[in-house]
Amino acid sequence: MRSPRLAALELKRFGRGRLPRAAMAAMLLLPLLYGALYLWSFWDPYDRLDKIPVALVNDDQGAHVKGEDVEAGGSIVKGLHDSGTFDWQETSAAEARKGVEEGRYYLSLTIPSDFSKRVSSSSGDSPETGALKVRANDANNYIVGQISRSVFSEVRSAASSKASRGFYDKIYVSFSTLHGKTAEAAKGADDLGDGIGKAKKGAGELKNGLSDAEDGSGDLKSGTDRLHTGAGSLKKGAGQVATGTQKLADKVNGAADDVRPFLRDHSDEIGKAARGVADTSKTLKENLGKLPGAAERAQTDSRRAADTLATLHKTRCEKGGGTQGTGAPAKPGTEGTGTPGAGTADKPAAGAGGAGGPGGGAAGQGDSCTELKKAAEAAERSAGVAKDVNGFVKNEKNLDDLGGHLDDLNEKATLLAQRAPHLQQDVDSAVQQIDKLNKGAHQVSQGAGTLHAGLGTAKTGAADLDSGLGRLSDGAVSLDGGLFKLADGSGKLAGGLHDGAKQIPDYGKKERDDRTGVMADPVGLSSDKAHEAPNYGTGFAPYFIPLSLWVGAMIAYMLLQPLNKRALAAGAPAWRIAVAGWLPVAAIGAAQVGALMSVLHWGLGLEMARGAGTVGFLMLVTACFTTIVQFLNARFGPAGRILVLAMLMLQLTSAGGTYPIQTSPGFFNALHPFLPMSYVVEGLRHLITGGELWPVWRACAVLLAFTVGALALTAVTARRKQVWTLDRLRPEISL
Repeated sequence: MRSPRLAALELKRFGRGRLPRAAMAAMLLLPLLYGALYLWSFWDPYDRLDKIPVALVNDDQGAHVKGEDVEAGGSIVKGLHDSGTFDWQETSAAEARKGVEEGRYYLSLTIPSDFSKRVSSSSGDSPETGALKVRANDANNYIVGQISRSVFSEVRSAASSKASRGFYDKIYVSFSTLHGKTAEAAKGADDLGDGIGKAKKGAGELKNGLSDAEDGSGDLKSGTDRLHTGAGSLKKGAGQVATGTQKLADKVNGAADDVRPFLRDHSDEIGKAARGVADTSKTLKENLGKLPGAAERAQTDSRRAADTLATLHKTRCEKGGGTQGTGAPAKPGTEGTGTPGAGTADKPAAGAGGAGGPGGGAAGQGDSCTELKKAAEAAERSAGVAKDVNGFVKNEKNLDDLGGHLDDLNEKATLLAQRAPHLQQDVDSAVQQIDKLNKGAHQVSQGAGTLHAGLGTAKTGAADLDSGLGRLSDGAVSLDGGLFKLADGSGKLAGGLHDGAKQIPDYGKKERDDRTGVMADPVGLSSDKAHEAPNYGTGFAPYFIPLSLWVGAMIAYMLLQPLNKRALAAGAPAWRIAVAGWLPVAAIGAAQVGALMSVLHWGLGLEMARGAGTVGFLMLVTACFTTIVQFLNARFGPAGRILVLAMLMLQLTSAGGTYPIQTSPGFFNALHPFLPMSYVVEGLRHLITGGELWPVWRACAVLLAFTVGALALTAVTARRKQVWTLDRLRPEISL
């Protein structure tokens, strides 16, 4: 009989009564109840955390910081109610403690009374950390405690972020204030720079002015030296003048005493004489026009006389002149000249020696020649003077000057004639003026002495002034250099303050909000899940589905024989006996897969990335599991059922269905690669949530190997079961 027919006969056996049919239904539904109910019970537990009662105690008293009321506790309470994480029930601290102890509350969260004060202290001198107090009771539920750690961590993070936002907002406000004050300081530095620039300009002018003043003080010093020397000379000269004026005054006063009587007695005569001089000078001026003609005639006559006397002296007194003295005729043109002392041919001059004169003879002739020579020389001189006078008179300018002098003489003489009656009064007035001059000269002498003494003091003062101005000039140079450095420093200060003001942020409210948010929570978690499981049940489905299929195979072989006894007794081939014992359970397993996946998909909403692949893969899984359970039951009999259960436990603990296998002890890590459920769980994860398919293909290969191997071992077991032994006839234990 073929294996499929044997399998059909085995299944047909369960349709002959109510109880077998009920047993068949139980085999079909047991994996469904096991897998579906289990997944349903915690399909999405995090979606119902708001049903968990948690005590919330708000003892915060608030705080008043820098003119603002801070209610950090109230803000957290509002945020917790809005979060929907737990069923927050506000109560007192004592009630919360009692409720956690009795199990009415799974957890309690307490906000201490100084929470706001501590949170606000971050902007003060003694910052403190505000602490939230959580109380849990693992006797109520351990998992809730674990969940609460995650929830309260988020609560703490949110509270810290909010407190930090307030702190950083104050910092940014302070930055804005600092920016404004720095900008004001920079403007002040600019104004300072401008003022220093003006001061530097003034210092430069002061330096130049003091340099000029120093030069001037040097000149002043030299000048005062010269003035002092001059004042000494002035003092000496003024003394001499005073002495001279004193002598003059004495003489004038003495002379005045002598002159006054004469002037009193002869003032009329002086007036008449002055008028005579005036009249004479006037007459001379009036006759001045006749002078040129007279001068010319005088020149001609004097020249003629001089020539005549010279000729006469020559003819009488020079060698050979005796013949001429006997009455020889004179030179032509000399007759009748009328020259004084000259005679004519008929009448010799008086005293001239002649042959018949009284002085005739040699001695008389010698005396006359001498006298004649002197007369000739005098006549020559007279002719020269007449010539000079004529030459002077011929020059009109000379006559004009002479006329002017005569006019001046006339004016002065007239004035003298007018003043003659008053000469005594003039002399008295002159004496008074001389006395005043003398007195003034003495005063000048005294003043010159005082001036000399004062200039001595001025000389010392000028020297001190020159020295002081020298030091002041040096100080002005140092001041100018210092102001230059100060101007440079103020420029750097202004530039630095401007640069600093640019670097200090000045944020508006929106910018502060953006930045305080980043500063309060600078590290964000960007979560990007590949092939995300939408809920807790979907994530655990790859673990519980193979578990339910293993249990279904285990239950099936509790009701069905792993090896058909009739086939064993008939001596059928071992491989056929093995396949005949496997096919009915494999068919039941396929029905289990269909029922389970239908309920999970349409009942609970399990979404599969690869639905058909998942169902096909589970068909292979149930085929593998049934061959393994069949072998263990066929080979070990009643003890095989215990081995099946033990193998289930080992697979559940080493498959890595809940926590990563790396977190398990080394024993389970060692078993992990050698059990089929490890590959089933990994393959189902990639089929349900998506991902690479190579783990699926690897699982299929492993499952096929286990299936073939288990069938082969079952066939070997069937071959051995065809031989009856004493142990089989009388087993030690029977189930």
